Amino acid sequence: QVQLVESGGGLVQAGGSLRLSCAASGRTFSSYAMGWFRQAPGKEREFVAAISWTGAITYYADSVKGRFTISRDNAKNTVYLQMNSLKPEDTAVYYCAADLSRHYAPPRSLHEYDYWGQGTQVTVSS
Repeated sequence: QVQLVESGGGLVQAGGSLRLSCAASGRTFSSYAMGWFRQAPGKEREFVAAISWTGAITYYADSVKGRFTISRDNAKNTVYLQMNSLKPEDTAVYYCAADLSRHYAPPRSLHEYDYWGQGTQVTVSS
């Protein structure tokens, strides 16, 4: 079992920044890939970013590339999502997820993730 708890969401003006955190517990954090997804009202959950269990490989959705950065601190069992230059269209509930398969590259499909956090709301005002 893996427990994931997100934090760091909130209300920010367009152009601002937020850093989301996802604290993991229950199994060896350094052995699984982590992903961030988001879901806006009336829309499907979509991929945002992912990082491999080694931290060596990262992927980003085109819509956030160059603005968001995913990172992990295995000593703190935490994955982060630094979000800069936020836009109103970034407004959503953000979820972190864990993939325990130990694939070399982190998955970008939500169906490949095994555990999910409860989500944290990010609202960007124009």
